[in-house]
Amino acid sequence: MTVFIALLALIFGGIVANAEMRDGKYLPQLGLDLAGGTTVTLTAVTESGNPPQEEQMNQAVNIIRQRVNGLGIAEAQVTAQGDSIIVQVPGHSQREVVEQVGQTAKLYFRQVLFSDAAAPQPSNTPTSSPSASPSAEEGQSGRPSIEPSESSSGRAMGKALQNEGPGQAQAGAAPSTLPTNMPTSLPTGGTQQQPDLSGIKKSTLMEFQKLDCTDKKNRSGGGGEIEKANEQVVVCDRDGTRKYILGPAKVLGTSVDEAEAISDPQDFGQWKVTLDFDGKGTKQFAALTTEASQQQGDRNLIAIELDRTVISAPGITNGAITGGTAEITGDFKQKEAQDLANVLRYGALPLEFRQSSIESVSPTLGRELLTGGLLAGLIGLGVVAIYVFFYYRGLGVVSILSLAGSALLTFGVVTLMSEFIGYRLTLAGVGGLIVAIGITADSFIVYFERLRDEVREGKTLRQAVERSWGRARRTILTADTVTFLAAVILYIVSVDQVRGFAFTLGLTTFVDILVVFLFTKPLMSLLVRTRFFGGGHRFSGLSASSLGVPESVKARTRRVRTREA
Repeated sequence: MTVFIALLALIFGGIVANAEMRDGKYLPQLGLDLAGGTTVTLTAVTESGNPPQEEQMNQAVNIIRQRVNGLGIAEAQVTAQGDSIIVQVPGHSQREVVEQVGQTAKLYFRQVLFSDAAAPQPSNTPTSSPSASPSAEEGQSGRPSIEPSESSSGRAMGKALQNEGPGQAQAGAAPSTLPTNMPTSLPTGGTQQQPDLSGIKKSTLMEFQKLDCTDKKNRSGGGGEIEKANEQVVVCDRDGTRKYILGPAKVLGTSVDEAEAISDPQDFGQWKVTLDFDGKGTKQFAALTTEASQQQGDRNLIAIELDRTVISAPGITNGAITGGTAEITGDFKQKEAQDLANVLRYGALPLEFRQSSIESVSPTLGRELLTGGLLAGLIGLGVVAIYVFFYYRGLGVVSILSLAGSALLTFGVVTLMSEFIGYRLTLAGVGGLIVAIGITADSFIVYFERLRDEVREGKTLRQAVERSWGRARRTILTADTVTFLAAVILYIVSVDQVRGFAFTLGLTTFVDILVVFLFTKPLMSLLVRTRFFGGGHRFSGLSASSLGVPESVKARTRRVRTREA
């Protein structure tokens, strides 16, 4: 029992030290159905204009769901409706996350043909100088680089990055935009060198000149026709501070087997991204990096493009990458590295999507149903309490204290998970918590019935408490194991809110084992030493009459008690 009390103290101490107060109380975060959130509608676009195939939509739903889970968002909902996918994320502060999830065009690896600082914003809008770094986080470190991974497997742990740094435009990349009357060449002044525009179409140069990266739709996949993988494209980076002319896609995102963000063991505090390619991707990436490694300036860069946006453009520093494993290094923070790894791991979809809408949504069920669910739980608890007091009398105190201990432990764990892993409690999860009342009640009923059987066989109460526990715990563990396995299987095969029910069912089953072993059994061992319970008071629930003990057993029990006295 001391261990159980210490465990409660540790959990609630952690809540007070780390959790945020909500409505003046320490409460777990609520899911979409109880607290509202943000929703994005993604509409599929096909090159033929025909409706997408059902198999492609199902695959896209699975990838987007993995992407959402990879961001650590609990209780998000991803569903397909016709040619659209609806992504709903709990919490009204999740718009940035939803927008990242909504980047759903195909992922491409392309060689950079030319890049330049984006045109400055209007003079009445605060802006940095044209020479400012495209990414404040990468600041003075220069652009990121990509090179063969030191690990033979190329696998690590983590997620992703942002944009390239200020050092990306090496010799040969001019810092000014194309003049209106000369779309095929750049002016040179001072020590600037003439950029390499060979192989770039005149129409592409004209499009490059007109591209406005300050317009958000030009860096989020909005507008325009569906992108062709085998054509030159003009795109912005995600910050809108730089724009690019990219060559045809040489590697598709579907060829990325794995991407992870890890802390660089050779540079404490720095992060890098490792990635592995499949067999086809290994050959294609080797050809791409071989060509880029022989170039200078912008053409030495490999752009990672998602949804018509350059997520990163690292340079080739150590020659061609032919082994199928690589790592991207740079002055990256952990969040930046995790973002890029998520893009590489989950960015490739079988279809291209457009964001039809992003909006905040009100609770679909509301606090009223939460109140109703909690009320149902209290009613269930009350019915159980009445039953155990009527049938077990004084032992009902043990039952109620066990249920209270289970409720406290479950509440504490759920609240801590809300803070540390972003878990959100939904109405389905509340249902799983209510079912836990019956699971805990079953456990102490099994114990009490085993205890009664031992007393009927002539054991003293102290002997019966210990002997019955050995038999009861096997039954309790077997029943809880079956319930826990059922919850695990349900969690694996189900999605969205059903998983919330399965999660809380499994959690409360585990909590039940802790309560019975660390609280119920030790409490019974203490109570039988008291005169009220150990002496067999008629209201204790352990009297001979309430147990239905035969007269011969009563006499034998009295003789044993006399000898013990």
